Amino acid sequence: MQETIYIPRLSTFSYIFPDPSKADPKGLLAWGGDLKKERILSAYMQGIFPWYNADDPLLWWSPNPRLILKTKDVKVSKSLKKSLKKFEIRFDTNFKKVMSLCRDVRIENGEDSWISDELIEVFSSLHVEHFAHSVESYYKGELVGGLYGLYLGGMFCGESMFSTKSDASKSALVALCSKVDELGGDFIDCQIPTEHLKSMGAIEIKRDEFLSMVENSLETKSYFGNWS
Repeated sequence: MQETIYIPRLSTFSYIFPDPSKADPKGLLAWGGDLKKERILSAYMQGIFPWYNADDPLLWWSPNPRLILKTKDVKVSKSLKKSLKKFEIRFDTNFKKVMSLCRDVRIENGEDSWISDELIEVFSSLHVEHFAHSVESYYKGELVGGLYGLYLGGMFCGESMFSTKSDASKSALVALCSKVDELGGDFIDCQIPTEHLKSMGAIEIKRDEFLSMVENSLETKSYFGNWS
């Protein structure tokens, strides 16, 4: 049986951030603090997320514009429709591995990654408590793509995705849209605008509009539990 709850109001959290609408032009809002799971939840409930490199201090962001993907607006090309048939999609069966591969694949491609061992442990703890979820694409039994993030109220706060086989992460994103829609949610926070996500239907909106959507989303009564 599915359990439904309301996500607690912001007033129940003691971790206070600056007003996210006051972030600098690049979106930087604050630095410092820690990665305690309560602070993480408080941040995302205010439209804020951590993003930093290994040598940086802990940085908190609220960019303008913000990229979102409404679940019913995801675009599936003809080639992607064919690819969808190749993959087996699973939810919440290999969360920590998905996070690790999101980091490792980026590093193998010569990119920086903010996904530290500490962040993996914190999100894994949030996964056990049913706040964090993973969507996984398998090909012939092998994990070849996926994504992870937080599901709060009616929004999925997307964190990162990876792919070691063409269209594996795109397939996971399509499956995520269907899952969030099925559970009573309505949009995915994609954070920073990218052409890749725009090609799949994501749109840029003003920060004030996004923050209003976050507030409304936290009042949504939605499924809370393990997605597997």
